[in-house]
Amino acid sequence: MPLIRTSPRMLPRDYWVTDAKATYAAEDADKILGTYYITTNQPGGGAHICNCGYVAAPQARGQGLAAQICEHSQTEASALGYKAMQFNFVLASNTGAVKLWHRLGFETIGTIPDAFVHPQQGMVDAHVMYKRLNWTQRNAKRSCLLPVPCRLARPIRTVSPQ
Repeated sequence: MPLIRTSPRMLPRDYWVTDAKATYAAEDADKILGTYYITTNQPGGGAHICNCGYVAAPQARGQGLAAQICEHSQTEASALGYKAMQFNFVLASNTGAVKLWHRLGFETIGTIPDAFVHPQQGMVDAHVMYKRLNWTQRNAKRSCLLPVPCRLARPIRTVSPQ
């Protein structure tokens, strides 16, 4: 997810929790390892497609957390009634994420040239990535499979897609 540049009108909590249909956290005994949100990508006729954003704590990186919370988000999105997931703005410079999303079955369906002014890299392209959700994912195990003990929980709220 691109850097969120906050203003008094949009705080990160509002973006991550209040506007989301569901927000989840991967926790171990005493700390949050990562979090993600699910929201409707477009209202009306496009409301069957969701969008998600993910964040992993630095100490949880390299342990498979991103793959795990993405897989969990697909299961939860399916359970919420979504039929597909779309990432609207995956920075091409985030090669680890692009590679992971491809490994998890997402397709790059478009690229926006010079879409983001990166603070270190300058102008960076952004990809639009898409995946149809497998309805059998509803029966997938809903737990954290990291080498450290943790659980995926819904800390704030969940509402039905419109």
